[in-house]
Amino acid sequence: MKQLFAAFAIFATLSAAALCTPSTAQAEDLISLGAGWYDILDNEGAADFRLEYRHGTPLFWELKPWGGAEITSDGSIWGGAGVLLDLSLSDHLYIMPSFGAGLYSQGSSGKDLDYPLEFRSQFEAGYKFDAGQRLVVSFGHISNASLGDDNPGTEILNVYYHIPYGQLFN
Repeated sequence: MKQLFAAFAIFATLSAAALCTPSTAQAEDLISLGAGWYDILDNEGAADFRLEYRHGTPLFWELKPWGGAEITSDGSIWGGAGVLLDLSLSDHLYIMPSFGAGLYSQGSSGKDLDYPLEFRSQFEAGYKFDAGQRLVVSFGHISNASLGDDNPGTEILNVYYHIPYGQLFN
């Protein structure tokens, strides 16, 4: 099931990227707050909370850097960084596939991901308000890419609120 989801997510991201244009209007850095459900497909579940920073200017081609951390209600922690594509479907609708690597600590969770280095792939779809804030639904996968003896992985469903950095201090 997880392999099928991963294949579908890659196909959907590549297909959408071919149909979309990079979001040139959004050049602001974003502070992202997220909340959702960790390990949603395996019923181990815990609440998931995130704080991320997303740089508005591409580093290479249209890839923009991001960094952040997430913590679950049972003490699991993942912190990492990566790249994302900010793709516009229209003036207000967009998608954002991303990939990153980071360190994971199990905490008191029953979910042992079997390696401290974990990779996160994520797909977001959302609405951008006229003032620049965004409301987003995301679905992500964290796994060790078979670096450990076992690769159970986990899926996370989240809702994000992205706030342009410049609006935080006005």
